[in-house]
Parts: sequence; structure tokens; C-alpha cells
Amino acid sequence: MDILKNKIITQALLPMDVFNPLEVKVQTCAKHGVYTAQRFHWGWSACAQCRDERHRDECARQQRKRLAQQREAMILRLFGRAGIPRRFHGRTLGNFAVEQEGQERVLAVAADYVAHFPHRLREGTSLIFCGAAGTGKTHLATGIANAVMQQGYSAVFTSVMAAVRCVKETYSRYSERTEREVIEHFVNPDLLILDEVGVQFGSDTEKLILFEMINRRYEDIRPTLVISNLAKEALTEALGERAFDRLRENGGRLLVFDWESYRKRIKPDACDESAKGPPDAV
Repeated sequence: MDILKNKIITQALLPMDVFNPLEVKVQTCAKHGVYTAQRFHWGWSACAQCRDERHRDECARQQRKRLAQQREAMILRLFGRAGIPRRFHGRTLGNFAVEQEGQERVLAVAADYVAHFPHRLREGTSLIFCGAAGTGKTHLATGIANAVMQQGYSAVFTSVMAAVRCVKETYSRYSERTEREVIEHFVNPDLLILDEVGVQFGSDTEKLILFEMINRRYEDIRPTLVISNLAKEALTEALGERAFDRLRENGGRLLVFDWESYRKRIKPDACDESAKGPPDAV
């Protein structure tokens, strides 16, 4: 009651003509034409249509800012969950080294895959990268993952051994997660990258776990990117015929990285030479 009384008193103290125009005249807005302007104690009123447009523009700007902040936060969450090794955080398609036709070819396939990822996701189109160690397979795969996450899609990177170990840990009576929950973690992302296929021991249990992941993603029409140092025949054996066939369906491609390792170009004793210091004095 006291608040309402104070409000009435405050309004009563204001001059009655504060909100009444002192003068009215016709003005011309360069954009909207003729309008009626009113002069108050604080000055002349502007074009009402211009004022409304500025208000709408400001509201739209604030909305774009909020959406941009939400998108940035979402992308940070996606990158945080992706599990990409720290060494490969900065790997992109743009900094993939191209020195020969084969490298240009695989980069073009990767760029096309990213550019049409919504379609690849709808079709469940997978990729297989195989070839010797050090030829850029993981660089290109994580470059694809980074690019699709920038588009707002989820990606998870894991080695097969790590994925199998996660599943096996659920067999313990003290495990806080079930086997199904762990499998779902690898099934749910829009893109799953399985690295080092063929490094695992190859027991029947491990093959079943690997097949379960690939098959579930195949059934849910979700693309999988497989990385291996094995040749096609050995990779087929490591994955199993059924899993390999599922990866090749709906346009799935196998890309062979058959050039020299980037790492082999660095002289193995380069670091040793730099650490030797000056020769002993004679």
C-alpha cells in the first residue's frame, strides 16, 4: 500500500505537461517519407518507423548473438566428448600435406565426404583408410571429425583396443556401467572413428565386440570410419567378412594410403645430432 502511495505522490510532483508535446510539425524521413514529429522537453521525436526498424534490428542482432554463443558452446561440448588425441586436435583437411596424386585423391574424397555429410549420415556411408603407418590416415580422419563437428554433428574417436577394453571392463561385478551402455556410447555418435583395427589380439570375443559396434551402427544407418595399417585382405580377416561388407554398403569406400611415411623422412639421428653439442677440443 505504501509503495502504491509513493508512486502516486511521485507522479503528482511531475509537471502535468511533461508527457504532452510542446509543439507538433510535419517532418520528412529520407526513407519513409512524411511523418508527424513532436517536440518535448528532451527534444524532437524521430520517425516512428525508423525507431521500430532499429528495435527489430537490435532484437535480431541479440538473437544472432545468443544463437552463436549457443552454437559455440555446443561445438565445445562436441569436441570435449570426441576423444580425439591431443596430438591431432589441430589436424584439418586444410593442413593435410599433398605432394603427389594419391594424397590429392584421398583429400578430395575426404573433402567431398565433409561437404555432403548430411547425405552421408542419411545413407550411413562409411570410409575405410588402410596403408602403412605414418601416411596421414589419422590426420585425415580427425580432420573429417573436426569438420563435421564444426557443422554441429557429433563424432567419437577411439582405438579398437580402447573400445574393446571399455566393454570388457563391464564384465567386472564392480563395474558401474553395463555392456549395453558402453556399446551405446559408440553407437550413438553421428560419426565413429575406429583406429588401429587389426592391432587387437583378434580373439573371438574381441571380434564379436567389434562386429556388434559396426553392425549396430549399420542397422541404425550411422557412418563409421575405420583406420588400419593392414592390407585389404588382412583387414577383411581382422574385421570379419560381414562387418567389412557392411562398411562397403551405400557407397562406402576403401582408400589406400600407399605412399612413403611422413615420419620416415625425418632422419632418425637428427635429434641425436642436435643433442651431441660441439666436438671435443683436440
